[in-house]
Parts: sequence; structure tokens; C-alpha cells
Amino acid sequence: MRFGVNYTPTRGWFHHWLDFDLDAVRADLDSVAALGLDHVRVFPLWPLFQPNRTLIRPRAVDQLGQMVDAAGERGLDVGVDGLQGHLSSFDFVPSWTTTWHRRNLFTDPDVVEAQAGYLRTLAGALADRPNFLGMTVGNEFNQFSGAPHPDADPVGRDQAGAWLRRMLDACERGAPGRPHLHASYDAAWFRDDHPFTPEHSARIGAVTAVHSWVFNGTAQRHGADGAATELHAAYLIELSKAWADDPHRPVWLQEVGAPAPHIPPDRAARFTEATVRRALDCPDVWGVTWWCSHDVDRALADFPELEYGLGLLTNDRRVKPAGEAIAAVVRACRDRPPRPEPRTTALVVDPGAGRAVCAPGGAYFEAWMRLAAAGVRPACVLAERVGDAAYLAARGITELAHPAGAC
Repeated sequence: MRFGVNYTPTRGWFHHWLDFDLDAVRADLDSVAALGLDHVRVFPLWPLFQPNRTLIRPRAVDQLGQMVDAAGERGLDVGVDGLQGHLSSFDFVPSWTTTWHRRNLFTDPDVVEAQAGYLRTLAGALADRPNFLGMTVGNEFNQFSGAPHPDADPVGRDQAGAWLRRMLDACERGAPGRPHLHASYDAAWFRDDHPFTPEHSARIGAVTAVHSWVFNGTAQRHGADGAATELHAAYLIELSKAWADDPHRPVWLQEVGAPAPHIPPDRAARFTEATVRRALDCPDVWGVTWWCSHDVDRALADFPELEYGLGLLTNDRRVKPAGEAIAAVVRACRDRPPRPEPRTTALVVDPGAGRAVCAPGGAYFEAWMRLAAAGVRPACVLAERVGDAAYLAARGITELAHPAGAC
């Protein structure tokens, strides 16, 4: 079981790449390592690393390598997200894809070739470092593909799948044998018209990544202390497993946080502990990576209010109650590693009913949460697999439940 954090630099946030200060990075990573964590996920800003379609800045790539090395000196492995892409409500796309040079991020041949070259270059620069975990194509890059993005790049489902495979092939060419993956925000699971699908998330790449944010209607509907709010991350993990072809495909809870005011600051530690422990009760979890390491500096403007206080540590590197909660869970799991039993009862979901039934307030989501609140440990299984005895046995499923209105 791996425990880590998404690294948000204390000086300049992700703009720190413009004024890269390795000593400041080292100090940040020292404070992360002191929590007992074993990895960080880091975010080079795409426009700064590839400011022209045919220019990938060697100095920027070298600075990324310095960051990975500094993490390794502190016992931290590093996963790298390539196409940034989208972070904390801000979009970071290079000028050669916008306005006078407007080209589709997913389908324009020149853009796709440049993206692939960029990912291959980053992966290749890190391939020989023993603490390099692998590449994630980008952070929730699927949000560019449709509503509610104000300037979307339309793409079809088949095109989205082809783009993902092209990007992951580039990562593999740069760093063969590493577990490269991609990451979508929850529209892939919950929005009927979204071109990135559950099949893409659960069947493409080495690991399934899920990003759990309860401001998506869960906390609003169920409250900060509601069972569904604390179970949301576990639900996404189990929902993802329904679409996986491999019954034991690893799932990475790659982002999860305690967003105020949906989770009031005085309840953040409780929510953090409960969320992580619920997630650890799911089989086949590769690890948990909290969002995020350090609070955003209040001197930086125009972030949504909830983004400023999501850190496990303050902007001056003091541990917050949520950080103490994570550290306590890590210590407990080091002493007694979690070994969750199979989930023998599975709630059947019919993909033909649409993805919205799986979203907060949807018939499937609410039925799953009722079962979980009643003490059942429900898994999720597709309707098309209920007659596959070998598949059910591989997952340890012995009982099927059918939610009214969801199948």
C-alpha cells in the first residue's frame, strides 16, 4: 500500500517553474517526508516546458530531473503528470494551440504529434531514475473535451480512446516498462454525454486512476458527516472495478481532498481519516495520494476559495490536523498493512441506463450508499457479467443485488 501527496510548492505554487529554487523544493519535500509518506505526484506546466510546438526546453526538463532526484534523496518516489493542462481551476495550454493558432487538443495531427513528443521526452529523461514511478498523461485533461468547459475541444469517444493510447504509447517509448496511466475527473463516470468513458479509465493504461471530490453534489446532498460523503472515494474505487477487464486491476486513488466549506476545517481531520480508511477497505488499491501537500499562498489571486486550504501542511510548512490524520493512518498501516477481504455482495449496474444513475443523487449511487451505510461492503458489477461465473469467482462475489431504477 502506497501513501503519498500531490506536491504543491510553497513558493509560487506551480508557477515556481519560472523561478525554480531547488532549496525551496528540498524544504517542501522534507516536510512531506516527515509525514511518513512514500511518494509525490508532480506537475510540470506544459506551456513552460513546451512553449513552441517544436521546442521542449532542456533546462526545464533538467529541473524536473533535479526535483525527482531531490525526492529520491528523501525516500520519495515520484509520479509525473505530463500535460498540464488543468490545475485548481486554471488551464495551462501553450499559445500554439489557442486564438490565432487554435487547434483541437485531441484531434489535430500536429498537436497530437507534439504532445506525444513531449511526453516521450519527459519519460525518457526520467527513465533511469529508480524512484520514478511512471507518467500520468495529464491532470484531468478530459475536462477540455466538453461541457462545462467554456472553450471545449470536441472529440468523439473513439477518438478519445485513440488519443489516450497514442499518449500512453509515447510514455512507454520514453520509459519502457513503467506503469504509465491517465487520469480523468468524474465526468467520465457520471456524465452521459462525456466522450471519455468508464471503459477508457478502467481498460487503458497500467492502473485505473480515480479522483474523488465531494463538492460534486455528494456533500451538498448528504452533509459533511454523511456516510455517503465519507464513502465517496471507496465508491469510485469500486465503481471503476466494474468496468475493468482484469478482476484485480490496481486502482490508484490519485486525488482526494477535504474541500471547505463542504467539509468544514474543524472536520477535515475526521473526514480525512474516515475517507482513507474506507478506501483501504477496497481490494486491489495501489495507493492513496492526497490533494495536496501545502496550502496555496494567499498572496496569489483568483483561486476558488476552497483551493487555498486543501494542504496537509500550511504554506509555511506547519502540519495541519488533516496532515496529522494522514500520518497516523500511515503509521498504523505500516505496523499492520491492510488486507481487505473480498466484497462478496455486488450491486449490478446496467451501462445502458446511462452514467447519470451512478452520479450523486442517481438511483445506483444512492442504492450503493444505502447498502454501505447498512453495513454491507458492496462491490459493483456490470449487468453483462452477472452470468460469468469465473469472473465473479475471481472477484469473490457470491451475491448479486439489483437496485430499483438503476437497471
